[in-house]
Amino acid sequence: MSRLRSGGGTRTVVLVWLCTRALLAAVLLHTVRGSGTTVERALGNWDVQHYLAIAANGYADQLNMAFFPGTPLVMRWTMQFGLPAVVAIAVVNALAGLVAAIAMDRLGGQWAAIGWLLAPMAVFTVVGYSEALFCAFGLWAWVLARRGHWWWSALLAAAACTTRISGVFLVVGLVLLALFGGEPTPPGAVACKHAGQPAARLRHAGIAALPLLVVVAFLAHLHGITGTWDAWFSAQRAGWDRSWTNPWQSFQNTLFAVDPAAWPAEPTRAWIFRFEIASVVVGLVTTACALACRAWAQAGYVLAQLLALTTATWFMSVNRADLLWFPLFIGIGRLVARRPAAKGADLLRAVVLLLVVLADLALMAWWARLFFLGHWAS
Repeated sequence: MSRLRSGGGTRTVVLVWLCTRALLAAVLLHTVRGSGTTVERALGNWDVQHYLAIAANGYADQLNMAFFPGTPLVMRWTMQFGLPAVVAIAVVNALAGLVAAIAMDRLGGQWAAIGWLLAPMAVFTVVGYSEALFCAFGLWAWVLARRGHWWWSALLAAAACTTRISGVFLVVGLVLLALFGGEPTPPGAVACKHAGQPAARLRHAGIAALPLLVVVAFLAHLHGITGTWDAWFSAQRAGWDRSWTNPWQSFQNTLFAVDPAAWPAEPTRAWIFRFEIASVVVGLVTTACALACRAWAQAGYVLAQLLALTTATWFMSVNRADLLWFPLFIGIGRLVARRPAAKGADLLRAVVLLLVVLADLALMAWWARLFFLGHWAS
């Protein structure tokens, strides 16, 4: 029976993946038709250009050193077949999103996976960014760690570390999972295997920490080019004005950006920064809930990212970081799965869920259109 339920849940996840990706494709085509741009230009905005430059020329431009090599390597691989890299990486990332959604199903049940697929900023899982690949590798690394397959988990975590700095935070979470063992498991999700004796826990933690060598290797590669070990941090400062700032000052800097008057030529930017603040709040609530559930590893994974994102010059890219916070979607899945006993209350729940989904799909389409038009979408 459990296998049947698992198969049915996977089919539902695949169906939702198809529908949401069809919506994003429709927004893309509508934007292209209405604005006179091309599909490649619409898919190739913002950070995609940095990844393309790395795929073509390596780290010749020091500004591109702010980006890890995983996504450019996939782009370069597609170039060998003569495929347009921007379109090819979009297809790869869309498929990686499905892989990640199935992993989310294993971690938190089908409602968690559906919640992830319905994330308003889902456009970043179908364009040439790193979120989809990171989640495909990282979430399965967590699934395998729960099952006690630490070497396989480390291998996938190492792959995740090639895509973005968030791999460091993933390793933090996996080490905590190795040390503290089991965590609450929603119905229908994969249970966490007991961590065993202290010696076994330490051994597993050591294995879980090995993917950090990938990050060290990347920094060493940049050192070989520039002669400095802080090339990645320097690129972040030069290109995105990211330098260490205390969280309160970072919050105050972000408050300036939520005023539409700060962006007279593009007032929608103010809304994106408002969502950045909301995303920080979501991250704090997610961390608090994980701590309340004694899910220490999940809490550490999210908290480590929050500390990094809120101690920069201002809150930036927190919206996209939401996609990486699988504990958030596990919590959403638990909340949605609760059905009241009273028939009237259950009907009200269904109506509220329908309205929330419709509003979410509208927000997803708005966010995607912003990106396709080349507006700031974070």
